[in-house]
Amino acid sequence: MTGFTADEMMAVAAARALRGRTACFVGIGLPSLAANLARRTGDPDLVLVYESGTIGARPTRPPLSIGDGELAETADTVVSVPEMFNYWLQPGRIDVGFLGAAQIDEHANINTTVIGAYDAPSVRLPGAGGAPEIAASCREVFVVLRQSARTFVPKVDFRTSVGHGDGPGSRAALGLPGRGPVLVITDLGILAPDPATSALRLTHLHPGVTVERVRAATGWDLAVAPTLEHTPPPTAAELAALRALASGSP
Repeated sequence: MTGFTADEMMAVAAARALRGRTACFVGIGLPSLAANLARRTGDPDLVLVYESGTIGARPTRPPLSIGDGELAETADTVVSVPEMFNYWLQPGRIDVGFLGAAQIDEHANINTTVIGAYDAPSVRLPGAGGAPEIAASCREVFVVLRQSARTFVPKVDFRTSVGHGDGPGSRAALGLPGRGPVLVITDLGILAPDPATSALRLTHLHPGVTVERVRAATGWDLAVAPTLEHTPPPTAAELAALRALASGSP
């Protein structure tokens, strides 16, 4: 690839996926970068919601945490955390939840808790935060993360947030109201659940990426959709907006 990085392609693809949405519950890091890019490039009325209680935040740079002061300073309103979860999130008022992950498995279950055994982990991660509620209650969930065999694993070490559980019917059996993860956007391509099995399969390849490369970066036997599409490269306007956002320019 020339002119843009794999991470920039991932952020642009994630931002495009948000077009036409009304409200997005945003996680910190890559999800926040992509959601703010979407607001700048194709969906200026997209309402960004953060679990700290900010609604309609318009940060000029990627926030460092959900407690970043700029989120409150630029928001339309700030509500309490209980109101955010009990009134806005749990009743299904949020279109899309945007999450990251340390590990994800074939059925889009997410681990942000530990790597290794829970009682003696090799790495202790930041933890759940509001991710389990977001994964449970948003109408749809998008997951954004870099793809490697270390992150795309056959079975997550700890199931922090339920994606599609053990397959079809798992979410309904648990009483989870949202559809769960409908897109997993990586630096290599885009995956989506198979309608019949709920297992993730490759639906899009980013520029310069091959199916063999994606499969080598996946810890299970990755299926490919019958019609595999190719992601259009970022436009000059998308790259300019992304780089301005990353540098903190208005």
